[in-house]
Amino acid sequence: MPDPTVPPTPPVPLDALLARADLGLRRIAGPADPAVVVHWAHTSEMADPYPYLLGGELLLSAGVHIPDGAGAGYFDAYVSRIVAAGGAALGFGVAPVHDTVPGALVEACEMHELPLLEVPPRTTFSAVARALWQLMAQARTAELRRVTEAQQSLATAAARPDPVPAVLQQLARRLGGRAVLYGPEGTPIAGAGPDPGAEARTALAKLAEVVRPSGQEPSDARPSSASDTVAGVRLVAHALGNGEGFVLGTAAPQRDAGDHTIASVAAVLLSLLTGERHGGSGADRSSALVRLLLGAAPAEVAPLLGGDRWRVVRGRPDGRAAPDPVAASALGAALGSSLVDVAGEVVRVLVPDGRTVERVPGWTLGVSAAAAPRDWPAADAQASRALARARATRTPLLRHGDRPALTDLIPPHDADAHARALLAPIERSPALVDTLRTWLSLHGSWDRTAVALDVHRNTVRQRIARCAALLDTDLDDPDVRMELWFALRRT
Repeated sequence: MPDPTVPPTPPVPLDALLARADLGLRRIAGPADPAVVVHWAHTSEMADPYPYLLGGELLLSAGVHIPDGAGAGYFDAYVSRIVAAGGAALGFGVAPVHDTVPGALVEACEMHELPLLEVPPRTTFSAVARALWQLMAQARTAELRRVTEAQQSLATAAARPDPVPAVLQQLARRLGGRAVLYGPEGTPIAGAGPDPGAEARTALAKLAEVVRPSGQEPSDARPSSASDTVAGVRLVAHALGNGEGFVLGTAAPQRDAGDHTIASVAAVLLSLLTGERHGGSGADRSSALVRLLLGAAPAEVAPLLGGDRWRVVRGRPDGRAAPDPVAASALGAALGSSLVDVAGEVVRVLVPDGRTVERVPGWTLGVSAAAAPRDWPAADAQASRALARARATRTPLLRHGDRPALTDLIPPHDADAHARALLAPIERSPALVDTLRTWLSLHGSWDRTAVALDVHRNTVRQRIARCAALLDTDLDDPDVRMELWFALRRT
């Protein structure tokens, strides 16, 4: 789990802050180490700031807390507490209390190796904090751009004729290190990037064994990833999610904020690629597609996909634009299926009936009942309605009920004929039909229907009023609503 005391933005090198000419900061004590970074700025005039620091701060002080006649002992205790709290540096303002930085403070910072910055009178502490946040925002934007470009390059590599080596090569280049794919027996079967050395190479192979499932224990008995540092090289192992025992290992000389995301995307792609190759499911799916294109019925090709009954899962990413192929593949991997289709803003996944569909962080899901191939279109409609209700109620996952409905008590032919006759006045307007269906499913809520359909609530009111006029009925009557819902369920 990430450390809750560390902000989700990349830290800023202290040298970058010193380079800001508008601030005029000057280092007067402590090591000139380019590796020193600052996570945030904090102003305090407490004689003992330790209880108020989280670590990684540039502590700013004007020396108000310094008593008259303070000697070396006072400053030594003050600086040692900052260092003990994990402070990154101390900024001392020479106005308005002190004309110069106390010499004993300079000596204490030198002794404890704490960078000491002189803040000139013209520079306010708020200006220093603002400059720090600006630098953090720039670093965050650069990191997001780097991760996005890496995701695109990995997805492109996965589409090449020889995708596994291509993905490993792209990953190694993006991380600036070595990427290795270990087979189920623990031997490396493909790799790219410079050799990290015998010691790191051996340690990475051992780390892969830590995350590889043994097949004799529950799937969650081992961690999905593990990391270590050997000979100055950062080692990470990711268990691929196909259950076949493949492991992705990386060895890089440094660890940037976005490296974990980039490696996770590569692991998802390799999970799909190795699952297809190892199990022959890729060839089976290709055969199924060819047979469908040549006129075979879904029921005839379903056995090639590995099951008789399936669930349709519709997913939509939370707070993001339309999903890209990488995000769709990641959702399929999380659900345990590579049968994924991106349809505009929604991803559709076919999941075998025996596999439990759980919540996926960052996604809103609607799940159909288990269905045979001939009923897949109806299952897709069920998943669509479940997703609409999930988004309207802000529920991460909603399932369509499996229990028999009242419609099962009526002959399908009679039910369909009644539904067509009842809905004939609005059947030529899909927008009216969809709005009425969603509005009824959400118990007549204008706001929740507007959210589910991505339209304004006034648009919902106008469409429902139009439905009432065309159907010539009172939509406030519960009997009318029940009959319309029955009809809509048949379409």
